Amino acid sequence: MTDPATAPDADGLLAEQLLRFTRRVHRIQKRHIELSGLGVTPAQSRLLRTLAHYGSPPRMADLAERLEVVPRAVTTLVDGLEAGGTVRRVPDPTNRRVIRIELTDDGRKALRELREARRSAAAEILAPLTEEQRRALGGLLDTLVDGEVPGAGKRC
Repeated sequence: MTDPATAPDADGLLAEQLLRFTRRVHRIQKRHIELSGLGVTPAQSRLLRTLAHYGSPPRMADLAERLEVVPRAVTTLVDGLEAGGTVRRVPDPTNRRVIRIELTDDGRKALRELREARRSAAAEILAPLTEEQRRALGGLLDTLVDGEVPGAGKRC
């Protein structure tokens, strides 16, 4: 008889697969970002992508909240990106005590190159899958990202 303490746990195995896959995705994306020669870290790349989604330059606190990190972490990322010329600090037009972060022209160019690096990383990661498998994976990932439990919230 199988000992319940040592029996394989299907959900535990699936969770381990997801963690291993996440690590693989990060490794491949990091390699493709490095190959781009832009000299940005994956965290800086994420900040640039986040910055691009704002209609007007956000405050550092806004970026920290959106990235789900402490403000000090954003300061460090912005310092590095500013040194590389991809972002700049600008004063808020209505409150001079507030500093906002905006993309420079070099930052927009870097974003285009980073998008290409991400596309090539995705192509490498998804290469073993057929189109049908890719669609199925996309649907499953949407469900997991949304966190909706089928049938939850429905009452009899």
